[in-house]
Amino acid sequence: MITRTVNVKLPKNLSASPVALLVQKASKFDSIIYIEAGERKVNAKSIMGMMSITLDEGDELMIRCDGDDESDALSTVEGFLTGAQA
Repeated sequence: MITRTVNVKLPKNLSASPVALLVQKASKFDSIIYIEAGERKVNAKSIMGMMSITLDEGDELMIRCDGDDESDALSTVEGFLTGAQA
């Protein structure tokens, strides 16, 4: 398992479209991927779970990945949330 703390650099709140894109990106990996924001921990592959958290620009969150492709999964999710990848 690998983890990384990141700061969100997307504009304002993630609307349904960016959340859907994040879920699509996360779902391409076999690894288990969780996003932790405050006391909430949600499956990054779950559209309902991801829509249940509010991520504002500058928010700090933890990404946890566990599986054979965890490194690639972490890089992809981190890149999306930090604006390094669209």
